[in-house]
Parts: sequence; C-alpha cells; structure tokens
Amino acid sequence: MLISLGDVEFTPYEIRRIFGFLFICVAIAVAISSITSEILFLNNSSDYIHGFVWFGIFGLVFGFYFLHFKEKLSLIRNRMKNSLTWPLYVKILNGLCWALPFVLIGIFPQYFQYLILIGIGLGNISTYFFMIFFSKQKNKEQFLIGLVALLVIPLAVLIDTTIFESQQDIAILLSRLLISVSYFTGGAYAIFSKIKIS
Repeated sequence: MLISLGDVEFTPYEIRRIFGFLFICVAIAVAISSITSEILFLNNSSDYIHGFVWFGIFGLVFGFYFLHFKEKLSLIRNRMKNSLTWPLYVKILNGLCWALPFVLIGIFPQYFQYLILIGIGLGNISTYFFMIFFSKQKNKEQFLIGLVALLVIPLAVLIDTTIFESQQDIAILLSRLLISVSYFTGGAYAIFSKIKIS
C-alpha cells in the first residue's frame, strides 16, 4: 500500500520510520536534558537555567531532525491531522488522557514523575486505539511507548521510595530517563521492525 502526498508516494513502513526517528529524538532530548540538569543541580546552578537548558537541547535535537526530514514534514502533519475527523467526545476523551495527569501535577507536585509517566502512557495508548477505530491506522510504536511508560511506574516508585529515597535528585533523574526508555522503545520498533502495519 502506498500513501500519496503531492507527487510523492510513501509506504506505511517509510512513514513509520520517520515517526520512529521522531520518537528517538524525544528520547535523546529528554536524556541529555535530564543529565545536564542533574549536572547543573550538583553545581548549584540557578533554577531558571534548567529551563533554558531544556528548551535549548530540545531545540537543537529537533532542529537537526526537522532539517534532515524537512521534505517529509507533510507526512507528520498528515498523520497528526487524523484526529481532526474524530467525534468531539473522542477528542475530549483523548485530550483528557493526555492532559489530566499533567494538570494533576499542580495539585500533587510530589508525584510529578509518576503523573508524567501516566500521562505519556494513557495518552499514547488512547491515541493508538482511537486511531484504530476512527482512522483505520495501527501505529504499534505508539502503543509500545504508552505501554512501557505505564509498566515502568512501579520501578519509578521503587527508585523514589526505596533505592534513592535519600537522594531525590538521582531519583528524579532516573524517572526522567525512564521516559526516554519509553520513547526509545517505540522509536526503535518503528525503525527496525519489518512487521506489516495497516
């Protein structure tokens, strides 16, 4: 099966690989930003610098990605536009799966590392199933990201409450790296898997 955009045709596997590299970029950006933030913390750097570091690293990583794949950005936009045709209640439910855990961080900041993983997990898994039912697409890499994010939550709890209970900066660093693991898993699957997708 070929998907046409303008005068160019792409196979589903090619499109999936493009998203695979996108997810790998997320994993790399989160990992580098997390490690850099920990280094800054250990050197007693000002808090506002952490924000600049995160924005800067994400900007560099995704700048490189979009420059490399700039001729295929329409494929990314096209896949993301699929949700525009969903019924309103589905859009709301999907939005809640993504946003509610992050909103709850404001109420329960002590659980922010778990809520981030829950948001990534529920958001990606809900999008995966809605894409199947309403857009007739099966993006297994997205399901893997969500599944891994949810599965590593017990590990994050163990790290936070037992192994590094007295070193919360390390616990936060490792929790962030688990986010990288989630996206890296989905990205690697999308890039290297030869399984046919619909």
